Amino acid sequence: MAQKGRFFSGLFTAAVFISLEIAAVSALKSSSVLQDIWINRFSHNVMAFSWGSINNVRGYFGLREQNEILAGRNYELFKELQHYKELEKESQAMAKLDSAGLPSRFNYIPAEITAMGTNSRHNYIILNKGSEHGVKPLSAIITPNGVVGMIYSVDRRYSYGLSLLNDKISVSVRIGREGIVAPMNWDGGDFDRAILKNIPLHLEVPEGDTVLTSGLSAVYPADIPVGVTTGSRLVDGAVNIVDVKLFVDFSALRYVIIAENPDRAAIEEMSE
Repeated sequence: MAQKGRFFSGLFTAAVFISLEIAAVSALKSSSVLQDIWINRFSHNVMAFSWGSINNVRGYFGLREQNEILAGRNYELFKELQHYKELEKESQAMAKLDSAGLPSRFNYIPAEITAMGTNSRHNYIILNKGSEHGVKPLSAIITPNGVVGMIYSVDRRYSYGLSLLNDKISVSVRIGREGIVAPMNWDGGDFDRAILKNIPLHLEVPEGDTVLTSGLSAVYPADIPVGVTTGSRLVDGAVNIVDVKLFVDFSALRYVIIAENPDRAAIEEMSE
């Protein structure tokens, strides 16, 4: 009960103090012109500070909104720039195709490598072109400097292929334009090396001969330079193998060409 009394007593004292302060300020304001000017100036400064703070807060949130608008515009400009970069890459790739001298009976589509595996014996390659770009399974993946692999499956926007660095891939090649034809495979060794098998034991293959695609496959265009021979060797005394240094640098590969033979199905049907 005593505490409640002290509470009301304190409340009464505070109310009396505030009333006296208001009365004193009113008396001071009305007693002198100078004091009235001083008080008005003080009140105006307080109001100006308050309004300035409010405007600063409004300006901050307005600036944030403007930054968000600018960020959106920058994003749109970035997308547009990327689009023009893609068009430029397409035109450059097409110019390389025109100058490569590839057989005209194939359909050619420039593509960029999206992903590529190089850490196993079954390496793959993923390209940024799919069925909506005209890519079909069992199309060749090449460059003007050699064979890269073969398309295995196709999505709407992407295609999945087996790299030449895959022991399931075999490419029919010829040693020189008039030389022997043999299958070329990667033997799981260095990324810039391949081997030719089924070479007759009596045949000596000198170093430095150019190896080209034979054109006897319905998948790969003919006469694409693949690499150069680096010598031959006997394996187990019965198998003559020719070593080939590849022209394609798989460690720096980025752009390729998809080559599709429109007559492949008919050729393979007649070959059965």
